[in-house]
Amino acid sequence: MRIPAGVATLGTSRDRYPFGWDNEFVANRVSVPAFEMDVYNVTNQDYLDFVEAGGYEKRELWGEEGWQWRVLENVRHPLFWENGRGGWLWRGMFELSPLPKAWPVYVSHAEAEAYASWKGRRLPTEAEFHRAAYGTPQGAERSFPWGEEPPAREHGNFDFRSWDPVPVGSHPAGASAWGVEDLVGNGWEWTSSVFEPFPGFEPMPSYPIYSTDFFDGKHFVIKGASPATDKVLIRPGFRNWFRGNYPYVYAGFRTVGGGGN
Repeated sequence: MRIPAGVATLGTSRDRYPFGWDNEFVANRVSVPAFEMDVYNVTNQDYLDFVEAGGYEKRELWGEEGWQWRVLENVRHPLFWENGRGGWLWRGMFELSPLPKAWPVYVSHAEAEAYASWKGRRLPTEAEFHRAAYGTPQGAERSFPWGEEPPAREHGNFDFRSWDPVPVGSHPAGASAWGVEDLVGNGWEWTSSVFEPFPGFEPMPSYPIYSTDFFDGKHFVIKGASPATDKVLIRPGFRNWFRGNYPYVYAGFRTVGGGGN
């Protein structure tokens, strides 16, 4: 889907929510060049094509830290996959099952980045995610991708309604103004943005190292929500983050082209 150039608001203002983590403040508006974004998350089937094409052996697709991790840990496929005698299996919360091809793939940032490079594309920035999720053709920004209605079952796979993902595109009522689906729910989404403070950041007096310990240039912002994310956390300003080689989080991704700031 083509997203035209516009403005995205990152973070939130202190008077909008009764509580927010320190890294959500202060709200700041940034210009976002035009770009195009996948309507759906990369699926297990999409990623299987990458695995079978030898993506884990192609050094040129991987960043330095990601490649070192892949080699040292002998990583050859996503952590949530197992290669059984009958084919690939999904390691779910309670059991192994045949790999669900239409579910979003859950991978580390390093793996997501390598796949995007293989496709000749890249991961979205935090600002691009915001523009795709909350922006509108009219210029206003929504509280949620689907509008102002509070998060409900029809909008996405979140709030502990499922222990595992569901096929991509299962919640069209949750699509953004641009028609991009599943931006909230069914798995966190990796961005290319390093986890950094917004201008005006102040550590929380009650927990001053909550965010600051991770402003090290090695953690990346993830946005959206997973099946196990409470709906009270679904707000534009909420930010999650993990190290680039951390494979245990319910995080998938989608790719973008063009733009790039």
